[in-house]
Amino acid sequence: MRIGVMGIIIEKDRTMAESVQHVLSENGDIIVARTGVPDRENEVYVISLIVKGTTERISALAGKLGKLKSVKVKTAVSDVNV
Repeated sequence: MRIGVMGIIIEKDRTMAESVQHVLSENGDIIVARTGVPDRENEVYVISLIVKGTTERISALAGKLGKLKSVKVKTAVSDVNV
C-alpha cells in the first residue's frame, strides 16, 4: 500500500463535476480525505485528495479522471509502503 496526494482541477465546465464525483465514489475505498474549493468567479474547481492504496489503484483513479474533458490531474505517491 502507498499513500499519496492527488490534485484535480476542473476548468470552465462545471458539468464535468458530476462525472468526477461518480469516479471518486467508485474509488471511495482508497480515498482517505477530500477537500473541494470552488472558484466560481473564474470557473475553476479544485479538489485535493489523500489516497491510500496500491500504485495500480491510485494510477487507475488518476487515469480515469484525466480522461474526462476539462479535468486535469496531478498525483504524488510516496516511495515508502504504508
